Amino acid sequence: MMGRALLVLGWLATAGFIGCAVMGYLMDRQASSLSPHVLVGLVASLLFLFAHSWVMFYLIGTGKAIKNAVEEYGLEQELVERTKEFKSRSYPWLMLAMGVVIATFVMGGAFLASAAPGWIHELLFFLTLGIQVRTLIIEAKVLIANERLMQEINARV
Repeated sequence: MMGRALLVLGWLATAGFIGCAVMGYLMDRQASSLSPHVLVGLVASLLFLFAHSWVMFYLIGTGKAIKNAVEEYGLEQELVERTKEFKSRSYPWLMLAMGVVIATFVMGGAFLASAAPGWIHELLFFLTLGIQVRTLIIEAKVLIANERLMQEINARV
């Protein structure tokens, strides 16, 4: 259930991120009029970071619970290996998604400070959006597989 809530939060962050981009394109690009764009961007970025980091913690926690169940009930070690595979499949994408969202937000600030051209911020937006969607798809597959594994173990013990 928690995994699903984190996925919903990730999709909401994506919707906020897209809304932020629409705001940015529709607004006058003077620093004084971009305050709502910056605020929505900050909130969407924080939601991205929150959702992805908590998916990582969730997989660590459920992996530990599965490891304990395997040891306590003498189940196959392969069950623990599956949890490691979930992490190895999702963690690189989660870290990449968090990194590019931070870069996008920071480059928006650099543009506002006239320290970088706006096209870099725009390019990073599209890159971040693509990576975010790909990450959410991978996250969904991993969280579904993790939930099934936990149900399988619960049924066996």
